[in-house]
Amino acid sequence: MILKMRFIKYYLICILATILLSCSEQKVLKQSSEIDDGSNWERYGRTWQENHFSPLSIINDKNIDRLGLAWYYDLPVATSSGVAAPLAVDGTLFFATGHSVIHAMNAETGELIWKYDPEVYKVIGEELRGAWGVRGIAYSDGKVFTGTADGRLIAIDAGKGKLVWSSKTNKRNDGRYITGPPYVIGDKIIIGHGGADFRPVRGYVTAYKIDTGEMVWRFFTVPGNPQEGFENEAMEKAARTWNGEWWKYGGGGTVWHAMAYDRDLGRVYIGTGNGAPWNQKIRSPGGGDNLYLCSIIALDIDTGEYIWHYQINPGETWDYNAAMDIELAEVEIDGILRKVILHAPKNGFFYVIDRTNGKLISAEPFAHVNWAERIDIKTGRPIEDPQARYPNNTAFLLSPDSTGAHGVAAMSYNPNTGLVYLPVRNSWGAVTDPQEIEDWKYSEHYYLDNGMGQAPANLIPPASSGWLSAWDPISQKEVWRANMVGARNGGTMTTAGNLVVQGQATGELSIYEADRGKKIWSFDTQNGINAQPITYKVNGKQYITQLTGWQEFMYSGQGPQWNYRTQKRRVLTFVLDGDKTLPIFESATLPITDIPKFKIDENLATQGQELYHRSCVACHGPNLLADGAAPDLLRSRTTESLDSLVKILHQGTLLERGMPPYPELSIREIEGLQHFIRKSIRTELAKEVSSIK
Repeated sequence: MILKMRFIKYYLICILATILLSCSEQKVLKQSSEIDDGSNWERYGRTWQENHFSPLSIINDKNIDRLGLAWYYDLPVATSSGVAAPLAVDGTLFFATGHSVIHAMNAETGELIWKYDPEVYKVIGEELRGAWGVRGIAYSDGKVFTGTADGRLIAIDAGKGKLVWSSKTNKRNDGRYITGPPYVIGDKIIIGHGGADFRPVRGYVTAYKIDTGEMVWRFFTVPGNPQEGFENEAMEKAARTWNGEWWKYGGGGTVWHAMAYDRDLGRVYIGTGNGAPWNQKIRSPGGGDNLYLCSIIALDIDTGEYIWHYQINPGETWDYNAAMDIELAEVEIDGILRKVILHAPKNGFFYVIDRTNGKLISAEPFAHVNWAERIDIKTGRPIEDPQARYPNNTAFLLSPDSTGAHGVAAMSYNPNTGLVYLPVRNSWGAVTDPQEIEDWKYSEHYYLDNGMGQAPANLIPPASSGWLSAWDPISQKEVWRANMVGARNGGTMTTAGNLVVQGQATGELSIYEADRGKKIWSFDTQNGINAQPITYKVNGKQYITQLTGWQEFMYSGQGPQWNYRTQKRRVLTFVLDGDKTLPIFESATLPITDIPKFKIDENLATQGQELYHRSCVACHGPNLLADGAAPDLLRSRTTESLDSLVKILHQGTLLERGMPPYPELSIREIEGLQHFIRKSIRTELAKEVSSIK
């Protein structure tokens, strides 16, 4: 009996030891899975800090001359084919083209594994006129996540390419759309939306469960109608900073791009957008800070409750949003290690913010700025030039303009050099009120409506310029600069191999020494580059992948003009000792052709010009040359036939290609559009003849 009891005791001890050992092994496995060796690029900015930094150094400044093309993959003609940032997870490359068409490829060979198309064009409404494509995707728990232009957040099985779940984040035809990347925050996925440039939209972000797509919480960024009550104390506080009946205009504050998950503090930081409309005199007559427009807001990741905010531009009235990169770092300031946010928004100032409490640490201009003298460190508020608010029906030549000193092209932070690599541009644009501002209202249909007036003819802005800046966020000074052709260029990525990688509008993929800025490698990709590159490791080799495809809405006259139809959109992947080459590319410019028998009706052409600048200019460009975003209408054969134009604009025959229909236009209006385009073609041909003479 005693022996039996001892055996049972020994047996129980063995079972307990096995359980403890198993738990210990599972803990070790969990910890090892969190070790970051740089193999994967799972988020928009690679890790939760969103720094666009990789610890990989297999490719470095000492062996960069061995870097060559490993493989390439041709992409179809589609809206924003080369804009979205790719991901790489365990040897599989994921990326999106067009309206959230997700691809999975073998990262070593470029072999397509699967493709998933959410068929946005079949369900989207007028929002397609503003939602031009997707900028990024996310990965977690064996799923790939993307937002869609019609407002869905979808999860796709990363191995099979099959839909796991889909959640509608908005109401149909409410003016909201999604172009920005989702962000993983622990066991949840968070997404915002756009639309405040077009319709009376009230901004919000929503968190969903990663495994089921069930909504967990939603946070509105601006207050609604006070008579309907407020969702929380934050909205009640915000309402005191607005005037008039702002809720009838939506308010804006959409979170359409940047966010960051603070794993250390259990928070998510969201960057809010401009007001709806931009012009504060319309949406909030009498002024006010208009919280929480153009702000970084800290929210609790579990509840979505407000923690703190820092407002970049109180009472914003220029489209200076805070939707650009929110990057997290730990830096030493005055001998103290601080948890900070690094932020370079449109308004031209570089901000370092304490992320524990939202207090401003420093802010200095990184580009030309004339709307404010400086940022007051004690209050955190800008010291503005009063004329920049274009008072009393005046106009002001604003710098930066609404495109910003820094846009969505990703900046990157290298903790080894302590520098931020920032795509910068100097730009100017006139701001003024519209005529009869007191009667302003949104258009009945989905057109760009920002509450701004037409620029005076005598305010001619200087030419824009762009460069790559290596910025020291501690000293708030530029350390080195690489000048670019054109104002807009691609996003950046930096590595522990002392590298900074950036694509340019010219089609050059460039690599610089991160510490001193010397260009040490370049490659002709045969196309302009918008998206930022990524790097990852498979089977001991480091790869760099870059999507190409240029999408600009107006040709600036600087550098090459990339044609929508003929540009070579591709996925390019590089590795040490890569030996592949691209096919010879000869840039083909389609001819501008006239129809001599076509008789232009001047009255119709005048009416068509007004329609074009209201509904077409945003994609096809003010001079009918779009520079990659859409077909050049100066060279399009579709304008030769009124019947073809009617089918496109009424029946949506090019809807699948991203061209939205405009069924509200009358046949007479479409005819006027045709006459304006044909007149513009004839004028352009006359210029060519004159130049030859």
